[in-house]
Amino acid sequence: MLFKAAVLAGGVAGAAGLSQFPEYAQQYQQRLAGAVDALSVVVADFDRSATEAGLTRSEALDQMTGTPFLENRQADMQRTFDRYAILNGLLVEMRNRGPFETLTLAPRLTDPDIARAAMHDFKPALPLTTTGAGFAGIGFLAGGLVVWALWSIVGWPVRGVARRRAARRDARAARVIRQEPSLTAQSHV
Repeated sequence: MLFKAAVLAGGVAGAAGLSQFPEYAQQYQQRLAGAVDALSVVVADFDRSATEAGLTRSEALDQMTGTPFLENRQADMQRTFDRYAILNGLLVEMRNRGPFETLTLAPRLTDPDIARAAMHDFKPALPLTTTGAGFAGIGFLAGGLVVWALWSIVGWPVRGVARRRAARRDARAARVIRQEPSLTAQSHV
C-alpha cells in the first residue's frame, strides 16, 4: 500500500513538473531570440568594420594585438562570436521542433543569463492544452517510474533480509510439524 502511494505521489509530482516545460521552453526561446538579436548587432557591426578595412573577421581579430586592451578586446569578441554561434544554432533548432521534440533540447537550455531571465517571467499554470496534457502524462509516467526504481533499489537489500527470515521461519515451522506426533495416530491408541 505504501509502495503504491509513493509511486502515485511520484507520478503526480512528475506530471505537475513536466507539464510546465512547454511554458518554460517558450519563455526560454523568447529570451534566447532576444540574446541572439543583440549579439547579431555586435557581430554585424564588427564584420562591417572588418569589411570596410578590407579584412575578414579572422584577419581583423588577428590584428587586435599589441596592447593589453586590444588583446582583451580580441578575446571578448571571440567569446561573442562563439556565443552567437551557439545561441543562434540553438534558436534555429528550437524553432524547427515541435514541443515534444523540444524536450530533447532540455539539457541544452542552460545558458545562465537566459535561464535566469526565463525563470523570472515564468509563471506555473495548469496546462489546459493538449501539449500540456501530453507533457503531464509523460511526467506522470516518468515520476512514477523513478519512484518505483528508487523503491526497488533501496528496498532490494531489505527484501532480501525479509526473504531469508521468512525462509528460516518456514524451515523451523516445517521441522516442528515433522516432529509433532499426528493426532490421528494418538486417537487409535
